[in-house]
Amino acid sequence: MQKAKIIRRFLTLRFKKLNHNQFIYILSFIVGAFSGLAAVLLKNTIHYTHLLLTKGFDVESESIWYLVYPLIGIFLTVLLVRYFVKDDIGHGVARILYAISKKNSIIKSHNNYSSILASTLTIGFGGSVGAEAPIVLTGASIGSSIGRFFRLNYKSVTLLVGCGAAGAIAGIFKAPIAGLVFTLEVLMLDLTIASIVPLLISSVTGATIAYFLMGKGVLFSYTILSPFELANIPFFILLGVFSGLVSLYFTKASMKIESWFGNINSPYHRLFIGGTILGLLIFLFPPLFGEGYDIITSLLNGNTSELVENSLFYFIHDNFWMILGYLVLVMILKVVAMSATTGGGGVGGIFAPALFMGGITGFFTARLINGLNWVNVSESNFALVGMAGLMAGVMHAPLTAIFLIAEITGGYGLLIPLIITSTFSFITIIYFEPHSIYTKRLARRGELITHHKDRAVLRLMEWKKEIEKDLVKIYPDETLGELVKKISSSKRNIFPVVDDEGFLQSVVLLDNVRDIMFNSGMYDTTYVRDLLIIPPAHISIGDTMEIVMKRFEETGAWNLPVTEDGKYIGFISKSKIFTAYRKLLIQVSED
Repeated sequence: MQKAKIIRRFLTLRFKKLNHNQFIYILSFIVGAFSGLAAVLLKNTIHYTHLLLTKGFDVESESIWYLVYPLIGIFLTVLLVRYFVKDDIGHGVARILYAISKKNSIIKSHNNYSSILASTLTIGFGGSVGAEAPIVLTGASIGSSIGRFFRLNYKSVTLLVGCGAAGAIAGIFKAPIAGLVFTLEVLMLDLTIASIVPLLISSVTGATIAYFLMGKGVLFSYTILSPFELANIPFFILLGVFSGLVSLYFTKASMKIESWFGNINSPYHRLFIGGTILGLLIFLFPPLFGEGYDIITSLLNGNTSELVENSLFYFIHDNFWMILGYLVLVMILKVVAMSATTGGGGVGGIFAPALFMGGITGFFTARLINGLNWVNVSESNFALVGMAGLMAGVMHAPLTAIFLIAEITGGYGLLIPLIITSTFSFITIIYFEPHSIYTKRLARRGELITHHKDRAVLRLMEWKKEIEKDLVKIYPDETLGELVKKISSSKRNIFPVVDDEGFLQSVVLLDNVRDIMFNSGMYDTTYVRDLLIIPPAHISIGDTMEIVMKRFEETGAWNLPVTEDGKYIGFISKSKIFTAYRKLLIQVSED
């Protein structure tokens, strides 16, 4: 009660002093600040957990702890999620898209902190996933919670969800432009003046918080040492195509492995299998431990020996061709390790694994070119551009990839190769796979909201509210005389014909009986069953809005019956659908 009074007083003050846009700007700043703080907290907890667990490892010999840590981390995560959170918090970005599409942008409040706790346990103990998706879900949840606290409408809450995601990405990478572009390109919010300013405010705020609070040892960053050379453009095109193919492998393999884990009914069996597979992979290939940004940093600095530290393969640290083969194995097995982590019950995303594999893809390509003595190319530049290539392919987000790597490197010295490789990677994978790894699951179920505003509005419509139930029902054995009596008391020109149990048989149209309804001589000799018209189609109560519109388009009808398991419920009118559509379109579109 006291909370409600405080909200009313605040809203009263708000309406007196601020217009809607000004209020949204203030909230976007608050959302950005909290999202940035969450990013700093998560990144630091993962970093120091990792340091604590691996401190003192002998670089020249394998560590048995690599077999144990991942299983412990996933076990603790499963306990947290199963007995404390009691909700699925995996696949963070996909959950945001689902909330925007089907849940009116409502994200459960426990996501304000649960993803941070779960991903710290998973990644800190070696889970081969990224922290970006959990922190994006956290930021989006913060935005959703604040929007609902102030009782904003769907459009405003969705905007704050985007602000939270933008602030989180900007905070975790200190990359405000990438945070903004990620929200527009991946979460698919509309690019309007009303949305761009709040998103900018949140992104800059999140990045600023990170600048103040996040240490250099925690952040992934790199300064470009070698300039871009025009003569290398053909090789960047080649890298783009290669990145697109690797992205296709990433998408297909991860979906297939996670689907296999999904067929295991017992969560503890999944935990044991996933943790065991992950532990064995990390024991053999320590670069698969955690997010992998330290390995990418080593590659950028030309230090390949760190790849094989603490492993059985340290003896190959100075062998050119064996290191290349080792890189290929790590790149292939990263997807297996990532899928085993999430399939076993761990919490994390594909953002860091995509960057990790992209870095290895680019470095491998450059080192191979240099080893064949064709030309001499910058291995660090190719590694950075490869990261953008994989992100563009896996996430179907070339703009996010370009600006993220540009901001990570502190400038736009690699802008041209970033654009070339990201574009060719995107073109390559889009030929084989129309949906990103984020949207593929939702697209299969028809639950994906897209940039097409008409489809977005259709998915948001609750068409069942538009069902008309005032039509007079008639029965097959009734006479024409009885039908005429019902027509005289009805304001409609359609009459559903049902049996004694309420199952829809057909319909009678007023136009089809108009020429005989005044012929009293036929009242007792003509029956409703002689006047039936089979409707061109019917709508099931469980159909989506898109199916409803498809039925209208296919039949050309203006009214169609609605049934549930064959029983008549009412009629749905195309004109009422259009009216409701226009009203909702105004709500979603107006600036």
